[in-house]
Amino acid sequence: MAPELIEEVILEVCVDSVDSAIAAQRGGAHRIELCSNLLEGGITPSAGLIAAVRSALSIDLYVMIRPRGGDFCYSSDEVEIMERDIQVAKDRGANGIVLGTLRVDGTVDVERTRHLVDVSAPLEVTFHRAFDMSADLFRSLRDVREAGVRRVLTSGGKQTAADGAEVLAGLVKTPGVVPAIIAASGINESNVSALIEKTGVRQVHATLRSMVPSQMQHQNGGVSMGGSMGMEYQRLVVDENKVRGLLRAALKARGLKLKAGQHLSLEPD
Repeated sequence: MAPELIEEVILEVCVDSVDSAIAAQRGGAHRIELCSNLLEGGITPSAGLIAAVRSALSIDLYVMIRPRGGDFCYSSDEVEIMERDIQVAKDRGANGIVLGTLRVDGTVDVERTRHLVDVSAPLEVTFHRAFDMSADLFRSLRDVREAGVRRVLTSGGKQTAADGAEVLAGLVKTPGVVPAIIAASGINESNVSALIEKTGVRQVHATLRSMVPSQMQHQNGGVSMGGSMGMEYQRLVVDENKVRGLLRAALKARGLKLKAGQHLSLEPD
């Protein structure tokens, strides 16, 4: 059953596992962004993970389409991979697609973005934080609108949304029909209220994770399987209490209280 709709702020939680997706939904999130390899900022999740998360959730599932880590200037082969991955996500029940493409000069690749938006149809597309790596955020907002993008995930071009709050406020106030702005990066219970009040954003994106130790009894601390030493025996998982706490703080910014079983609303943009 979908969350009760009571107020016009939306929480999207970024997850990379079934456990995190379930915790986010239990905490009251309205939408999930599903990725793999969050240590590189997120890449396309596997078909199996998409299907498993879709089966576990009743809320909306948006799937990251990013063929590799690094920059967002893609070759023709990589764009073809993105096309195929979009179809996989659609076939496995995704409600939306998250992607971003840039040219070498830091402008939005409008032609390729529009093409990928068309491939994603009828699903809506969010332009991810490639937006923050672009040369001119206000020009980029016009460009993604031209490409048919419905939402933009951004920290205002800064490391965190709090640092980019002034720019975020400007993006939110941009005249005309523009993509909805989703504030992202470093957002938590302690700062979301001030961010909403300062910027006027209606949508926020957060990870809200806690470290969970491995259940392995035997551990070989002298070997690392990846670039982050020691992560084999611990992992970050969404904390439903942190999700719930952020929602309460967001409601406080709106002058409301979160009652048992209530969620923030998911209204059309």
